Amino acid sequence: MAFAVAGVVGLMYLWLSADAAVELKERLPGTDNRPANILGDDAAIKIAGTLVKSDGVPADLPGAWPRLRGPNGDGISPDKVSLGRQWPEGGPRVLWSVDVGEGYAGAAVLGGKVYVLDYDQANQADAVRCLSLADGKEIWRYSYPVKIKRFHGMSRTVPAVTDKHVVTLGPKGHVTCLDANTGEFLWMLNLVKEFGTVIPQWYAAQCPLIDGDKAIIAPAGLLPDGTGGILMIAVDCATGEIVWKTPNPDKWVMTHSSIVPMEFKGKRFYVYCGGSTDAGGVVGVSATDGTILWKTDEWRVRTNVPVPMVVGEDRVFLTAGYGQYDNGCTMLRLTETDGRITARMEFRRATDVFGTMQQTPIFYNGHIYGVGMDKQLICLDLEGEVVWGSTSANRFGYGPYVIADGLLYVLDDSGVLTLVEAVSSGYTPLARAKVMDGLETWGPMAVASGRLIVRDLTRMMCLDIARR
Repeated sequence: MAFAVAGVVGLMYLWLSADAAVELKERLPGTDNRPANILGDDAAIKIAGTLVKSDGVPADLPGAWPRLRGPNGDGISPDKVSLGRQWPEGGPRVLWSVDVGEGYAGAAVLGGKVYVLDYDQANQADAVRCLSLADGKEIWRYSYPVKIKRFHGMSRTVPAVTDKHVVTLGPKGHVTCLDANTGEFLWMLNLVKEFGTVIPQWYAAQCPLIDGDKAIIAPAGLLPDGTGGILMIAVDCATGEIVWKTPNPDKWVMTHSSIVPMEFKGKRFYVYCGGSTDAGGVVGVSATDGTILWKTDEWRVRTNVPVPMVVGEDRVFLTAGYGQYDNGCTMLRLTETDGRITARMEFRRATDVFGTMQQTPIFYNGHIYGVGMDKQLICLDLEGEVVWGSTSANRFGYGPYVIADGLLYVLDDSGVLTLVEAVSSGYTPLARAKVMDGLETWGPMAVASGRLIVRDLTRMMCLDIARR
């Protein structure tokens, strides 16, 4: 999320004394220092849930956006559907719209179904919802009780889904696996109770990854005595069995960043940014057995939000906001000597050059696109130099962006959607429309079958962006 709101990680947080009234003004990231909360000592390790089936029907549509940042985890839609380069007056046609609980959780799409991990505030429960891509009608809902107090929204993660399984990671660290078609419960892990995870401020925002038949999660847990526990795990989606565990001797803690798969020199591994108040770093964990293949603390943040972005075969681009160690962005380059992988920093740029609070930039056709801390849309070259900016007259805020059919879709904080050519030659806007009326349109977007799914704090909407 990321996309998700983040803050400084603490070791323990107190419950807020009471729910606050709904705030009717914009809330900026980093301006609220109220503590997040974790599970109380009396909370159950495993939580019984309830499955409710409804009359929604999956759409007969082939497009897929099965996890955070799409099928390839790069923020780019591979769909071959031709998309419109101009919009009718009033913007793209709204195909459906549904109420959602307060938060920023984005959608995953597969098999004509839309999956979202929502929060049911009335019933105080995490709710995994499966909707029809055709009309937004609910197909099924699996809920389990978790008490959460309002804290810059509640939900903030994107499910990971295959044709068999859907895996979610809830605000308080409950990892749940369901049958993707029926919603039937398969297994649950309680990261706080079972791994000693410290839930970051503003709740967990790590989006789960399914790689093959395994769910990959970073508990980044600590043992009761404060020493390192388990950094990362692989879980068999069918059985819930933990296949491997990665030790956490450096005592890194969970950040709002998510895990990204990468291949280099014939090795497949998972890149993750771990955090702490005085250390943290970036790690590459073997997809085969969970061993650490490389690690660096040249880039360290207290709690990273944007995910690592793979650039080509041997580089990883990282960015952050909130003025953490003056980290704006950096590029790591991997090298291998005698079978040992090393990550070295090629450059570092300060926040005033480029940094991003929530969303992850996109690497496309040899350039990097993202919205910087000054809220301009920026195009960078691979040396971290600014190629162009959208100028101070065209600012976007902390909202999401994706690329599809060579076009950038950029959503600002107030629900204005802008269509921009994804080219390095200059900022070229094609269309703009107010598509949402709510606050904080920060949730990650999804693109599938010529449809764009967006959300604000309390509403999710599906727009028709196909060429007509």
